[in-house]
Amino acid sequence: MRKNSIKNTRINGEVLRELSNLIRGEIKDPRIHPMTSVVAVEVAPDLKTCKAYISVLGDEAAQADTLAGLKSAEGYIRSKLAKNINLRNTPEIRFVLDQSIEYGVNMSKLIDEVNKRQEP
Repeated sequence: MRKNSIKNTRINGEVLRELSNLIRGEIKDPRIHPMTSVVAVEVAPDLKTCKAYISVLGDEAAQADTLAGLKSAEGYIRSKLAKNINLRNTPEIRFVLDQSIEYGVNMSKLIDEVNKRQEP
């Protein structure tokens, strides 16, 4: 199976949807920030590993706490994924902090500042 095959794309979407539902609704760890979202999921073609890109709206302490909470709940999340998604192998999940949304907001602010300076 190629990395960008239709089957792999469907599996990525399904795991993304289930992970989002689990993080939002079922995990009760107080370290996990309420404004946490799953940006993207990359499941390996052999279905053994998975990278979940997580975005947290908050400061660096909230981001670190959220990652720690998700890593400690990794076994629970994996067992729930196994029950909800019918796959031969349930992938081992690695959570990665995604800074792209924060980077985009920062770049937008910088562009607005440059445009304000050029107006007069």
